Amino acid sequence: MPVAAVAAAFLAAALAATPADAQDAAKGDAKTAASDKVWRHGLSLLGEPKEKPDFAHFGYVNPAAPKGGMVRLAAMGTFDNLNPVVANVRGNIAMGLDLIFDTLMTPSSDEVGTAYGLLAEAVSFPPDFSSVSYRLRPQARWHDGKPVTVEDVIWSFEVWRKNSPTHQRYYRHVKTVEKTGPHEVTFTFDEPGNRELPQIVGEFQVLPRHWWEGTDPSGKPRDVTATTLEVPLGGGAYRIKSAEPGRTIVYERVADYWGDKLPVNVGINNFDGIRFEYFRDTTVALEAFKADQLDWRTESLAKDWATAYDFPAVTEKRVVLEEFPIRNIGIMQAFAFNLRRDKFSDWRVRRAFDLAFDFEDLNQALFYGQYRRIGSYFDGTELAASGVPAGQELEMLESVRDKVPPALFTEPYPTPTGGSPEATRANLREALKLLNEAGWEVKDRRLVNVKTGEPFMVEFLIAQPTFERVVLRYKPALERLGIVVSVRTVDETQYQNRLRQFDFDFVVNSWGQSLSPGNEQRYFWGSEAADVPGTGNVGGIRNPAVDALIERVIFAKTREELVAATRALDRVLLWNHYVVPQWTYGKQRTARWDRFGRPERMPAYGAAAFPTIWWWDAERADRTRQPARP
Repeated sequence: MPVAAVAAAFLAAALAATPADAQDAAKGDAKTAASDKVWRHGLSLLGEPKEKPDFAHFGYVNPAAPKGGMVRLAAMGTFDNLNPVVANVRGNIAMGLDLIFDTLMTPSSDEVGTAYGLLAEAVSFPPDFSSVSYRLRPQARWHDGKPVTVEDVIWSFEVWRKNSPTHQRYYRHVKTVEKTGPHEVTFTFDEPGNRELPQIVGEFQVLPRHWWEGTDPSGKPRDVTATTLEVPLGGGAYRIKSAEPGRTIVYERVADYWGDKLPVNVGINNFDGIRFEYFRDTTVALEAFKADQLDWRTESLAKDWATAYDFPAVTEKRVVLEEFPIRNIGIMQAFAFNLRRDKFSDWRVRRAFDLAFDFEDLNQALFYGQYRRIGSYFDGTELAASGVPAGQELEMLESVRDKVPPALFTEPYPTPTGGSPEATRANLREALKLLNEAGWEVKDRRLVNVKTGEPFMVEFLIAQPTFERVVLRYKPALERLGIVVSVRTVDETQYQNRLRQFDFDFVVNSWGQSLSPGNEQRYFWGSEAADVPGTGNVGGIRNPAVDALIERVIFAKTREELVAATRALDRVLLWNHYVVPQWTYGKQRTARWDRFGRPERMPAYGAAAFPTIWWWDAERADRTRQPARP
C-alpha cells in the first residue's frame, strides 16, 4: 500500500461523551427543539451503524490498554513539507501528519462504509441527501487551548477545495458552506440523491484558521498555499515533537488531548511516541529492522518474505512473523500508461503490452510463487466483474453500448496466461498482430510507425529500486516485439515532479478501493481529473462510458445497484486496457519485535491495525532484549 494509506491508519478517532445539551442528539433519532432535523451519532452507507449511541468503546479494542512506550517505524523516500493542504501539489509530505489533526467524522474498522462523530457530536441530513449539517462538540480544542469553531471548519473546507486537486474533485458538488448555529455548520449540495456526500464531507482534516492566518516566529505571515517546515498547530491525539527533514519525524501523545476519553478513542492512541525513520532503500530499512533500530515492518517484497527473515532473533522468537487478512479493500496495482501520449492511444497497442507481460514466469522467478495476477480494478471484493454481464449490470452496459468494446457483452475479460515457452510465443504472436493492425511494423528488428517511420520507444519511470528487477524481467519480451525499452530510477522528489507534469510513459501505480465505492471514482478515472496534477487519474483516462458509469455508482440507491454499477465500471475499464495489471497477495505480511500487546479480537476490516489498537507491553519488551552471547 502507498505510504499515505499507512499514515491514515494511525489517525485517532473519537465519539464524545456529550454535555447535557447534546444528550438527546446522541440518542440517534431525537429532534431538537430548534428545528425538525433528525440528529444521528453515526452514518452508514449500508444501513444503520452497528454501534448504539451510548456505546462505551469499539469491540475490537482493549479498553484497559496501558499508555506508554515509543514505537519506531520506517518511512521511504524523504520529506520537506509539513503542510498537508499542498501535499499532492508541492513538496513531499511528512509521514504520519494525520496524527495531529481531527476530522468531523471517523470510520470504524469493524464496519463497511460507517463513520461516527469526532469533532462533530451529531450529524443530520434530509431524506433527499441534498445537504448535511454537523454540530461541533463544544469541548473540542486546539493544542494551544483555543476552541475548534465553525469558522475553522468553513475556512478549512474552502482552503482544501481551493488548493488540493483531490478535494476539488471530491467535493465538487458542495454548493455552499455556512454557519447555521453557534456550533453548527451546513453543507448544501448542488444535486440531491448523492447518498455518499453527507458522509464524505466529514472526512477532511479541520485546520486552525487563527494559526494559519497568523505569523511565524520571525514575524512573517504564514501561507497555507506553500510548503513549510514550521511545525503546524494541531488538535489531534498527537503533536510533532521534532522533525529533521528527510531523516526523522517524531510525534508525541498529547496528555491533555480534548478527546482522550471519548468512546471510540478508548483503547487507541496508546503509544507515548511514534517515530518515523526515513530510508532511501528498502534493503537498508530491512537491515535496520534486523538490528533492532525499528520495531515493526510491513513486508512488501515476496523475495524478502521468503528469504530474509532467517536471522537469530526470529528463531529465538524475539521477532514475530505474522500475516493479517486484508478484507476491507480491493486493489489494482499496475503499470499505468500515459494515455496523453499518442503512441498509447490505440487499445491494441495497450493490449499488446499486456500480452507481453508474463506474470506466471515473473511469479516463479522473482516472487517464489506467492502472488496471483490481478484481474479487476476491485480485485478481492464482490465488486469485481466476472464472466459475462447479466441482470442489472447488463442493463447499465446497454445504456453505453455504442461507447464500449462490443466483445465485453459476450466474452469474459481475457487475462493473458503465460508461464511456458508455448504460451509466451502465442502471446507475443498475438501482440505483434495487434501492433500491426494499429499501424506499427518491425523493420530491422525495430518496431516503427508505418506512416512516420518513428521507432516505438518507452521509458519506465520508477521511484523504488526494487521494481528495477521486475521491469528488467519484462523488458526482453517487449524487445522481442521491436520496442526500445529504457528504465529510469529517480528519487522521490524528481518522481513526483515528473508525475505532476505528466512527463512519463509508464509508471507503477496502485489504487485501493473500499467496499463502498463512490465519489472517489471521479478522482480515479473521471475525464475531468485526467489533466489535473495530483489526482488519482494518473494515466489520463477520458471515456464518456466510464464517466456515465461512475455516476451510476455514485447515485446507486441500493447495495445491489451499487454492486452492479461497480462491476459494469470495472468491466469497461478492463476492456479498454488502460493498464497492465500486476499482482496481489491478499494478506498484510508483518514482522515485529515482540514487545507489543494487542486485543484478543482484531477488527474485521483493519488488517494489522498497527499501531492504532496496539500497546507497549513492558514485560514482553524486557524478554525481547538482546540475550547474552557465549
